[in-house]
Amino acid sequence: MFNREEIGKRVAELGERITEHYRGEEITVWALANGALVFAADIIRQIKCPLRLDTFTVASYTGIESSGNPVLRSKPGLDIAGRHVLIVDDILDTGLTLDKVKSWAGKQDAASVGICVLLDKQVSRRKVDIDVNWYGFRIPDVFVYGYGMDDQNGLFRNLPFIAHIAV
Repeated sequence: MFNREEIGKRVAELGERITEHYRGEEITVWALANGALVFAADIIRQIKCPLRLDTFTVASYTGIESSGNPVLRSKPGLDIAGRHVLIVDDILDTGLTLDKVKSWAGKQDAASVGICVLLDKQVSRRKVDIDVNWYGFRIPDVFVYGYGMDDQNGLFRNLPFIAHIAV
């Protein structure tokens, strides 16, 4: 779907836009592991603002289908009260995971909560209305892997490109 060069160019563009948005501010980046880990590593190197990084795990997929019930398996360790938070995730699908994480950040008294996703699936898959500030690519309703995202067996996160499984 997307090769290394296309991804690199888009990540650099996103980094510039995020930098401009937060210019002069310190931000806390929440990387939703494991799928967003590679994207988060690349995007934080493109953001030219002081930032803190925290990772945690939210699980909502079983095989290639969303369970519809995102579970916070671990929570961030950094205090975000009064701070600007940028949630970085690999893919926006149903919106349930990002809605839960954004809501949780709001309960921690974050000054603001922004969202950056690498891939934005078709809006027809949305179960909740969620605003995303930045996205890399819009994609159809396909199961993707590579560039941090795994296939249904937990493999191929290390590929430098994004491919999809025909379903």
